[in-house]
Amino acid sequence: MNRTIRYQAAIVQDDHLLLLKVHDRPTGEIFWLFPGGGREPGETEEQCVEREVLEETHLRVEVIRFLFEAPDIPEGSYNRLRTYLCRVREGAARPGCEPEVDGDGHQTIQELGWFDLRQRETWDAMLDEENITYQLLQRVRAELGFMKND
Repeated sequence: MNRTIRYQAAIVQDDHLLLLKVHDRPTGEIFWLFPGGGREPGETEEQCVEREVLEETHLRVEVIRFLFEAPDIPEGSYNRLRTYLCRVREGAARPGCEPEVDGDGHQTIQELGWFDLRQRETWDAMLDEENITYQLLQRVRAELGFMKND
């Protein structure tokens, strides 16, 4: 299914950004991804981000502001990615679910990881192979002023 826009969260806490490690059942690929998804009827963009984060991470977040919009990869499920800066209001981060695709004992979200925005060298090497997530992570770092020392 191709949706027009994916609304996603850049959840930052103590200079770390939260990503999901996802297993794509159709392709078998495993990759890191920002929490997010498509809007439901009647939702604002911010409500969509907050709902998706709760489903996928068990965290209640507050959207602080819009950060940027970028194109998805050509074979991606969306045309555009809209990223919002969020902060944790409550909860402990743990893998949630993708209600649209999870079932049969399969969990799409395998783990969560906090990535230090100050130290690129500490990131999971898998990110180097994930062009879109790596680029988005670098864009978040730039928007929030973490690339001044690079």
